[in-house]
Amino acid sequence: ITCPGVQLKDKQELYLSVFVLGQYHKTECVPAVFPLFFQERIVFEKEFANIVDPGDLVKLLEFDTAVLELIQLVPPVGKVLATYEENTRDFLFPDPKLTHGHRGLQREVLMKRSPSFTGIAPKLRFSTICLISDSLLVLGRSHIQ
Repeated sequence: ITCPGVQLKDKQELYLSVFVLGQYHKTECVPAVFPLFFQERIVFEKEFANIVDPGDLVKLLEFDTAVLELIQLVPPVGKVLATYEENTRDFLFPDPKLTHGHRGLQREVLMKRSPSFTGIAPKLRFSTICLISDSLLVLGRSHIQ
């Protein structure tokens, strides 16, 4: 996360909170000095038991929201400095013009500043890779096809 020229008045560490597919993960904490480097791989796994048609999965992902928040450990509960929200379909499968068709290529988006965050909006650089597999239900047990 970059934010040129911005210095945080609070010196407590920061982390990135990630909510995707109904699951929450957070990164390790980093010092409160831009640029922030979160060199982590976060894995989300989700099984959609009643989805047969890929088009139905696309519709489901369009109604789900991926949320990333930059949070500083300011007592008592932490302070959200910036947020990025996008429907999960676009988050996992960005516009081909942004990635030039290369799997896992880094994307850059601007986060929305919270009212308490002074300075320009932070720029978030990340990449996503998605793997979808089919399975068959046989006698109540799942078999990958």
